[in-house]
Amino acid sequence: MIAVFVLVALLVFSAFGALHWYAWRRLVRDTTRGPGLARRVGTGVFVAGPLLMVGGFTAERTGAPFWLQQTLTWPGFMWLALALYLLLALLVGELVRPLALRLVARRAPAPTPEPDQEPVREPEPQPVPAGGRPAEAAEAAEVTEAGQSAAPAATEPPGPPGSTTPDAPAPSADPSRRLFVSRVVGGAVAAAAVGTVGYGTYGVVRGPRLKRVTVPLARLPRAAHGFRIAVVSDIHLSPMLGRGFAQKVVDTINSTQPDLIAVVGDLVDGDVADLGPAAAPLAGLKARHGSYFVTGNHEYISGAEQWVEEVRRLGLTPLENARRELPYLDLAGVNDIAGEDEGQGPDFAKALGDRDTSRAVVLMAHQPVQIHDAVDHGVDLQLSGHTHGGQMWPMTYVAQAANPTLAGLERYGDTQLYVTRGAGAWGPPVRVGAPSDITVVELASKQA
Repeated sequence: MIAVFVLVALLVFSAFGALHWYAWRRLVRDTTRGPGLARRVGTGVFVAGPLLMVGGFTAERTGAPFWLQQTLTWPGFMWLALALYLLLALLVGELVRPLALRLVARRAPAPTPEPDQEPVREPEPQPVPAGGRPAEAAEAAEVTEAGQSAAPAATEPPGPPGSTTPDAPAPSADPSRRLFVSRVVGGAVAAAAVGTVGYGTYGVVRGPRLKRVTVPLARLPRAAHGFRIAVVSDIHLSPMLGRGFAQKVVDTINSTQPDLIAVVGDLVDGDVADLGPAAAPLAGLKARHGSYFVTGNHEYISGAEQWVEEVRRLGLTPLENARRELPYLDLAGVNDIAGEDEGQGPDFAKALGDRDTSRAVVLMAHQPVQIHDAVDHGVDLQLSGHTHGGQMWPMTYVAQAANPTLAGLERYGDTQLYVTRGAGAWGPPVRVGAPSDITVVELASKQA
């Protein structure tokens, strides 16, 4: 088993190194004339970036001092996002490069003769005597008839380097043209990658945007028509997203004046000692029927028990395979699947058993894959997160393949599933093609 793990790790690091070498070759080596300051700086960037990335992940997972995590994760995780979009842009650049070379070669001016070269002159016509042959030809004929051997034709000396003859193959493109095209394509690639990552980072740090969705429930009484649940997931407080980000989330939720707040897992990436101050603004959440919390897979990485106690101290109600009977509906919550390794996995029977089946029930469950158990237990609506909507395209396709619903509202039998893209980000604080959100789910009664 250890041998397999080592082999997989070697393959991953080999592929990782090969991709970085390819990016370095195109963006550094091919855009510089030779060894010099520019090449040394570029090489240093492509060496330091991967090292910081590995260091950032290692520091966060091993519980290194918090100041060290903050020092390494920002540049390290940002490099991960930048490297992804550099490689994608380089692949597009490979399609553009040959076209650009042809265009530059076509527009290049025709070569002009050197100043010291004599112009080629046409031979002057010779008078033809009565014998019918030019005088020079006649003299040559006389020499030949006299038994003299004709002198062999003189061979033309080779031209200067780079010149061609009608029979010689055309030389490769001018190195200066190749350098010019490499710099133009490399500059466009770098600008596209930096712009994409910059815009994606801004989309995270500015805070999540509000979404609203109406969900009709057959068993919801008329009196509960318009009941609003603020759904937030995947806040991912971390060395990069701290107290200020948490305050933006709280302010956005409170601005909707919800009836109930559902925090659907992955609140943190770290332990209470480091991130407790960052989570403190959650104490300011306000809703008529309270704020509730269920664990996500990252809570079990960070220490689920300590965070359950911390959110309880902040005024949220943890639902650990439990249910609360509210005035118009039941609210249930189950632990995340990741808790199974610690004997704290989801227990649907405990959360949903012995309830009044005539009442509507809303279930909080971090991962969308838990929908199948929810269907079996007659849940009306499941609220989930976990997917981040893919977070960074083209990872959306990977997340879509791993989850029954990537984002939004879908129906499974008599159960509806709503998946939020989440408020924060894991790893790089970057979102591309999957904007963060906090969703206000407004329940509608079919009896209204």
